[in-house]
Amino acid sequence: MTQQRQVILDELRKLDSHPTADEIYEIVRRRIPRISLGTVYRNLEFLSRCGIIRKLELSGSQMRFDGFIDRHNHIRCIRCGRVDDLPAEQLLTECDRDLLKETGYKVIERRVEFLGVCPNCREDEGTESAG
Repeated sequence: MTQQRQVILDELRKLDSHPTADEIYEIVRRRIPRISLGTVYRNLEFLSRCGIIRKLELSGSQMRFDGFIDRHNHIRCIRCGRVDDLPAEQLLTECDRDLLKETGYKVIERRVEFLGVCPNCREDEGTESAG
């Protein structure tokens, strides 16, 4: 683990906003001013390949990263792109068993994307319609 990787990992794990590589770069530059965007991208890819972080490939948005690799799903706001954790993992384990029984496949990973409108955008909608 290089110093750069450790700083990237430390900063990512402080966040629950599921930042993009560009956002992580801006944060890491405060600690390592001479780090390049390419270095951040390469290290995020490396950490992701090693299973230390999760790369979130959500449709309709930039690649985002999650410092927490425990099983959980995400919900993405269709207005602002905000991504939040969803503690809905337990709902899908029965589905995994059904899939194994019906298809013979053992599920090793799932990517379920939930879409919605976040509380901030919903609040903005209320403000716009009142005006």
